[in-house]
Amino acid sequence: MKYSFDQPANRRGSGCYKWDEEQEDGIIPMWVADMDFQTSPAIIEALLQRVAHGVFGYTLVSDSYYDAVISWFNRRHHWTIERNWIQYTSGVVPALSVIVKAFTQPGDSVILQTPVYNCFFSSVRNNGCEVLENQLIQQDDRYTIDFDDLESKARSPRAKLLILCNPHNPVGRVWTNDELTRLYQICKANHVIVVSDEIHNELTYRGQRYVPYGLVSQMDNTIVCTSPSKSFNTAGLQIANIICANPDWRERIDRAININEVCDVNPFGVVALQAAYNKSEDWLDELCAYIYENYVALCDFFRSELPELKVTPLEGTYLVWVDIHALGLSSDALTERLLKEGKVQVNSGTMYGAAAGEGFIRLNIACPRAQMMEGLQRVKNVVEMLR
Repeated sequence: MKYSFDQPANRRGSGCYKWDEEQEDGIIPMWVADMDFQTSPAIIEALLQRVAHGVFGYTLVSDSYYDAVISWFNRRHHWTIERNWIQYTSGVVPALSVIVKAFTQPGDSVILQTPVYNCFFSSVRNNGCEVLENQLIQQDDRYTIDFDDLESKARSPRAKLLILCNPHNPVGRVWTNDELTRLYQICKANHVIVVSDEIHNELTYRGQRYVPYGLVSQMDNTIVCTSPSKSFNTAGLQIANIICANPDWRERIDRAININEVCDVNPFGVVALQAAYNKSEDWLDELCAYIYENYVALCDFFRSELPELKVTPLEGTYLVWVDIHALGLSSDALTERLLKEGKVQVNSGTMYGAAAGEGFIRLNIACPRAQMMEGLQRVKNVVEMLR
């Protein structure tokens, strides 16, 4: 391999949310969704050149930025995006919040497919809207969409939006063309706008292919949110794009972006996106290969050491969803014991929907393999005390 992902990066004491949120020494964080890898050398080099300029004023987003986004999705995913469809902002969560603001009124409903990324709930509720849960179905350890329930929820006159997670965090599904097509048909027939969060789009593994929702829907009844932040570990640089083909909708989104004051972006985010999409594709491919090997090692460990805990198959993201029902302990209780007794920090499944997430924990495996294995051993040590 050209790049090494085994080299540990000392992030403690760097103001890192993942490592410095807990002040106690010795804790291995396997929770918040950022990676413990340095980003690609091309991105680092581009940022160093920008720093050397020494002036960091307000940023003009040039044609080269839009060209990078358009070229990336065209050559890697066969999705043609037009320049005027793209509206930049500071992150996917701010993007979701402004879209909810632009297309709903307080008291309206937004459909979420639970268990799902916890910030979706706050984006909905902070705008005075109600969450309608279209709970995913677990069949043979794999999650699928409950289309009958979706159709029922979409028929509600108060349902205005569905926020899709593609690929899905936390259950690790990469939705197929057929699944996305059926979802589009149901939402279109019921006048429910689909807002697709595709921040994990590049993180897919063997035999899986990310399908842009906008490619399936031909951008009809569709708004897509993207960012290189998860795939290239640049979340702190705060850059994302809202992709929308409808000019009237873009005006509404632009107005909400300005109302929420998330119209200015970080100059380093602009530089990093272009270096990611123009010069870092080979790094990304090796990253995905490494994370998949981590996943294989994790599955082997659970089979031999923690057979009572069931690992949900990982098709995409670097977040592993683990069924802990056999322990007879709630997700919150186990998470607390893992932190206090095992010094390993994971996410409780209840963060992603109280009903849909109970009985599960989420593990972040985007880290050097030795660090991951030490974290898993600590999980085992706590579980052994419960046996």
